[in-house]
Amino acid sequence: MRDFSLVPSWLRFLTILLLVMCILFRFVYIDRKVYSANEIYTSLRISGYTVAEVKEQMFNGQIISRENFLEFQSPNLNKNFNDTVMSIALESPQKSPLYFIVVRFWVEIFGNSVTVIRCLSALISLLVFPCLYWLCRELFNVTLALPSLAIALMANSPMHLVYAQDGREYILWLVTIILASTALLRAIRLQSTQKSDTFTIWGIYGITLALSLYTCLWTIFVALAHGIYVILIAKLRFTETVRSYLIATVFGFLAFSPWLMIVFARFFQFILSSDGTNSQDLNIIPLIPFVLVQLSRSFFDLNLGLDNQINYFISPIFLFLVVYAIYFLYRTTSYQVWLFLLILIVVPALPLIVQGLDSGGIHPGSEPYLLPSYLGMQTIVAYLLATQVYNSNLSQRRIWQIITRLLIVCGLISSIVFYQADTWWNKDVSYGNPQIARFINQKSRPLLITNFSDINYSNVFSLSYLAETKVRFQLLSDQTVPNIPNDFTDIFLLNPTNAWRQQIATKYKLKPNLVYGDDYYLVWKLVKPRLER
Repeated sequence: MRDFSLVPSWLRFLTILLLVMCILFRFVYIDRKVYSANEIYTSLRISGYTVAEVKEQMFNGQIISRENFLEFQSPNLNKNFNDTVMSIALESPQKSPLYFIVVRFWVEIFGNSVTVIRCLSALISLLVFPCLYWLCRELFNVTLALPSLAIALMANSPMHLVYAQDGREYILWLVTIILASTALLRAIRLQSTQKSDTFTIWGIYGITLALSLYTCLWTIFVALAHGIYVILIAKLRFTETVRSYLIATVFGFLAFSPWLMIVFARFFQFILSSDGTNSQDLNIIPLIPFVLVQLSRSFFDLNLGLDNQINYFISPIFLFLVVYAIYFLYRTTSYQVWLFLLILIVVPALPLIVQGLDSGGIHPGSEPYLLPSYLGMQTIVAYLLATQVYNSNLSQRRIWQIITRLLIVCGLISSIVFYQADTWWNKDVSYGNPQIARFINQKSRPLLITNFSDINYSNVFSLSYLAETKVRFQLLSDQTVPNIPNDFTDIFLLNPTNAWRQQIATKYKLKPNLVYGDDYYLVWKLVKPRLER
């Protein structure tokens, strides 16, 4: 691998241009996307309230406005940092607390808004670039060419842009994964070359592992991948490296043990669905289409549904690219290099795949747990491209330069489409909320009625961010027929059961018309039936 000073001028220019553009894409119109149900839970944890408290105080049948939702979406004098941690421990121990503590501290300084919360994720996403540079230097032992191209591809990846503008913990988790993986590789290298610094670097690995665990519990499978790698490169022998790794890992898990005991005490409430979302209420995504589409979304993403026919043309292209990149990595690098990246791709994704095979599909909301796999695949593709732009064969070099340019163009097109959209596939149950809000906001005095359930609770909060001040809400704790005032021009029901919808329609002699429906929920409008002539 050559020095960056010898990188082709067009590639050097594109690298710098991509970094500038992708940084801008992370911050411009950061509040345009719908504030999703998953992000609602971030704000709920910031407030320190629990879902049970929200149900008691909000879902009581009274008519409320969108301002009434704000108390449970921002820090307040009645709740402190301890309440934030306790609310997670009581209701969502599968969600590690570090990100929520950081974001609470962040909003207390800079104010509570969608822009402020998402800006934290965008700023954290910038840490991916230096961390990835360090990872490539340790993994491939090269100078600037490969790390720089890897950074450019990662910055231009639609998948990373999606999570860089998401008020959730996943982009922070990616940073900790890269740091822990790099610290592991550096510790292994120093173990074989010099003894003096190994204690310090293994200690750094233990610390970064603990930070990653406190960010996302799925780090357990990343740690498992690291362990398998260390044991395999030691050829199943109990070497000094294996001993040091075990000590550092035990230290990392001991540091995480207070929260781990909470998880155990809550009967292993480690679920794949997003915080608070009952995955049993949602449709199962077929495994193979899910894997293929998620793979292609790492490089090209137009927010197409899984059943869109275009995917049958796009996904195989990127699948072939990744498979060939893995083959090329295997043929041209030592087993310590290709083994690390393959294990990083396979092991964290394996529980999802096994569960998908067992249940017939993947639960919605599982996509972020594939971030370690995305990292491995994108690094391998970056290695392939960075190597082939120096191919001694002129015709092959030109072909790979064209492929590199096309891959960059795919990422830029994806970013432009993402930049202009008001919703995206990662919004899950809130995907259709902008459309619903536009329809409701057109009415002169609308009322939205719903009852309490995991999906309804988070969705009505999400809709409150999009509703105009004239919109009113009536939230019920159960499926009793509400008392609807006569001064509302339009009545909407958010995701009611069939029986409850019919009871309301019968009592008020109204006809329910379906105005919106998707895989997650339905919205009905109650109208007066036309009189027959």
